[in-house]
Amino acid sequence: MSETNDIGYEQFEQLVVFQLAHEYYGVDIGAVSTIIRMQDLTAVPQTPHYVEGVINLRGSIIPVIDLRKRFHLAQEPTTKSSRIVVVEANGAMVGMIVDAVAETLRISTDMIEPPSCVIASVESEYLRGIAKQGDRLVILLDINLVMGTHDLEILTHQKHNSTKAA
Repeated sequence: MSETNDIGYEQFEQLVVFQLAHEYYGVDIGAVSTIIRMQDLTAVPQTPHYVEGVINLRGSIIPVIDLRKRFHLAQEPTTKSSRIVVVEANGAMVGMIVDAVAETLRISTDMIEPPSCVIASVESEYLRGIAKQGDRLVILLDINLVMGTHDLEILTHQKHNSTKAA
């Protein structure tokens, strides 16, 4: 049975789907600001291990994290398909390095299930559900939990310090 809103229409979510360690992940399209090719990053000392550095994106300094490191996945070199997905998390802009961006997807909310308690590939605290799309499963991330407020405070503090030093 499809989930419907008050008017009786089926509800949908729009996602940006990307690959990471041979799995598909999705984030709400409304959280995505832009998707850019890999570029040189400026390293920032004393940041969490998964922070690769910062970029200058249209005049704004954006911290960039490596999602493989954030989720404790095996490291792979970047390729021509690697991208930086810039999202808004907890009111701040953050870039996430992914293996490839696959597509944008419109999926019915009745195709989304809560995350199972037996998920080993990524820490389940970052998940908001799993979408079934044919034979493929798309792991839905909660961007605000991937980049917690404590992490963003550290990055924002580092960003302001690196701006003052310049």
